[in-house]
Amino acid sequence: MRLILTALLCLALPGAAMAQATLAERTMMQTVEQEHDRHIALLERLVNQNSGTLNLPGVRAAGEMVRAELEPLGFDVRWVDMGETGRAGHLVATHPGRGRNVLLIGHLDTVFETDSPFQSFQRGEGSRATGPGIGDDKGGVVVIVAALRAMQAAGTLDDANVTVVLTGDEERVGSPVAIARRDLIEAGRAAAYALEFENLAMDDGAEFGTVARRSSTNWTLTATGRTGHSSGVFNDTLGYGAIYETARILDGFRRELPEPNLTYNVGVIAGGTPAEIDAEGFNVTASGKTNIVASTAIARGDLRTLTREQDERVRASMLAIVDDHLPHTDAELVFADTGYPPMAPSEGNRALLARLNEVNRDLGLPEMAEYDPARRGAADSGFVAADVDTLGGLGIAGGGAHAEGEWVDLDSLVRQSQRAAVLITRLSLGGE
Repeated sequence: MRLILTALLCLALPGAAMAQATLAERTMMQTVEQEHDRHIALLERLVNQNSGTLNLPGVRAAGEMVRAELEPLGFDVRWVDMGETGRAGHLVATHPGRGRNVLLIGHLDTVFETDSPFQSFQRGEGSRATGPGIGDDKGGVVVIVAALRAMQAAGTLDDANVTVVLTGDEERVGSPVAIARRDLIEAGRAAAYALEFENLAMDDGAEFGTVARRSSTNWTLTATGRTGHSSGVFNDTLGYGAIYETARILDGFRRELPEPNLTYNVGVIAGGTPAEIDAEGFNVTASGKTNIVASTAIARGDLRTLTREQDERVRASMLAIVDDHLPHTDAELVFADTGYPPMAPSEGNRALLARLNEVNRDLGLPEMAEYDPARRGAADSGFVAADVDTLGGLGIAGGGAHAEGEWVDLDSLVRQSQRAAVLITRLSLGGE
């Protein structure tokens, strides 16, 4: 059967590409094409299973769907319960082999909870389809499955050493993060290479490789001041109040911090007498009068950096700005412990992109340049990138992530799965 598939593919592939691809690689390409409808059906089932991060049974159900795909391929699949972090858990699958270990990273959860009106897979015109989490990251999960099935058909999975980690809380990481990402970090430390299957980066029709992603960390600023009648504001008794102190700090961030690859957004703010924030840190409330000096002000935002060194240095600068208080005010800046570390650019990551471009050339697919990390969001690859060479953005092509109408190009499922199957094989088995 494998020889028949290879012969069919020889007729379909361009001559230059056919000359470079091995017999097994041609079989992989043909298998992905032949199973395209199967993988679209799998994607539809996954999308129609709501797995919003806080829908714990739904996340586990999505994990069981993937288990049913991986166990027949010879993977040992286990579910890592994360009840202690308030989340459903993670799927970890291992396929021991004589090759170098390749870690495949994706996630099962989406931002669309059960109360979202956006709940189902829909086919559009041509190869377009929409659905909650269809690209972020259920399309990436299907790329992993399709690539591994193609490897099995070609016989390259037999000796490949592959680990799959699909987290169940990528969109809202559980706490403490040291437990929530323990298994992923351990898998990264044991791997020779890590491949992350979030959405493919595209711009004006061109496809790009992801060798870096910025971090994402939330921060909360709480300022306090003496309250009283506004006729006494700025004097030696009342001072400036909490709102002026907050304005000073945020304007200090704006003026003093700018540098390449750094952003520090302020997403929500409230001040008054009093002002409060809810336990989840999403809603702030305040009340007051124009003739009362504000006692409390609260602002929340995020910080995104490209390297750990930049992250540590900028945090120190932010804290220094906070500590230079206006008279009779105080303020505290707290960074959340559930942030994403950066996936810093490295020569090892770029070498992985070079390996992918070798695959692209041999399969007759377009080569990929590096994508601007300032245009990419954070991802689970940041948790392993300090320990292992990592390449991201190997999932499906699409757009509108995190919004109703999220869409993908189903045709990209074919070429992304073909690329992944050949790349995983070459990385684990050295091109055999």
